[in-house]
Amino acid sequence: MSRKAFCEKLGYTFKNEELLETALTHSSYIKDMDMTPDMSNERLEFLGDAILDAVTAKMLFDRLPEASEGAMTKYRAMIVKGKSLAAIGQGLDIGSELKLGRGEEMYGGRSRVSNLENAMEALIAAVFLDGGYEAAQKFIERQFSEKIEKVLSGKPPEDHKSALQEKLQASGPVSIKYETVREEGPEHDKTFYVRVVVDGSECGRGSGKSKKEAEQQAAGMALESLE
Repeated sequence: MSRKAFCEKLGYTFKNEELLETALTHSSYIKDMDMTPDMSNERLEFLGDAILDAVTAKMLFDRLPEASEGAMTKYRAMIVKGKSLAAIGQGLDIGSELKLGRGEEMYGGRSRVSNLENAMEALIAAVFLDGGYEAAQKFIERQFSEKIEKVLSGKPPEDHKSALQEKLQASGPVSIKYETVREEGPEHDKTFYVRVVVDGSECGRGSGKSKKEAEQQAAGMALESLE
């Protein structure tokens, strides 16, 4: 489709169309075309991820005044996880608009989940740079509204850390520590590995895209082992 038609589908018209082009440019394309690394969408992806986290965090903070930090962290993870981003990107037909290298094109890059996810984050950053925070916020609210409503209407996520603390400290003080075992991946897409240690003994391990997410998973494993 034309860029004009694509912008109509996004619900946002760019003043600086170069930002849109960069958001849709995969790293494989710039390698094939011998372009500089900053012309791919990777830097925008990093910024968009942070903006998406900030906007969804504020939305949850406003809409769930009684929710704990742990519950809101779980809700946010459910809303912004990769498959959700990719599904929204697929609905916008982002795949057909991507600039891909020959190899990436040949091996199904237009429907690859990671490419759709990264492009969605890059588009959020592009809107932010082009129109400011309010424009990015409106874009996110519009594109993610259905997913947010679905998540919030379901069963509230469990706060495993609080549940573990209540269970272990029911009979008195207990030392509970969460220790980062290792980190993997680039700065903008790290995976954290954490273990929970109770009175000096390891009780569970977990992993996630943030330390809080990994800690929640480790606490959940600890609860399972105690039961």
